[in-house]
Amino acid sequence: MYLEWYLKEKTALEKSLEESVVEILAQKKMTVTTAESCTGGLIAGTLVNVAGASDVLNEGYVTYSNDAKERLVGVKHETLEEYGAVSEQTAREMAEGAAKAAGADAALSATGIAGPGGGTEEKPVGLVYIGCYVNGETTVKECRFEGSRMENRLHTVETALQLLLRQLSEE
Repeated sequence: MYLEWYLKEKTALEKSLEESVVEILAQKKMTVTTAESCTGGLIAGTLVNVAGASDVLNEGYVTYSNDAKERLVGVKHETLEEYGAVSEQTAREMAEGAAKAAGADAALSATGIAGPGGGTEEKPVGLVYIGCYVNGETTVKECRFEGSRMENRLHTVETALQLLLRQLSEE
């Protein structure tokens, strides 16, 4: 399903979103990293679809568990206790921590509830927080997607790459 979607999108556009991101990062001589929970590495994997991604992406982190969020990208235990893994605060700390851990100029983070289970009234399925760190500035976007688990993950990837492209364009 993903491959069909990806090929359809790629042929519909002159340049894919990930190609645009890699191109602008290369032009600016910047590097990017990822800290991913609900996407499980799909953001980094999408960037790797682009030839030349190795010039801008050195490493990424799949931080599915709270322990991994703390250990790999420095999310504070207190943040997870007070706000939970699916929160603006956690997404912010994931992006900033990943950039620091990787020594990258930019970072994307994603934490959310892809579904179909795991949601609550307060934090429903489809709630995702995306963090975008670029040269010391962090933006967090709250999203509420409606779809299957894979659709929610794909929407997260697309939204994260759009957010990064917008931040890079404003640099």
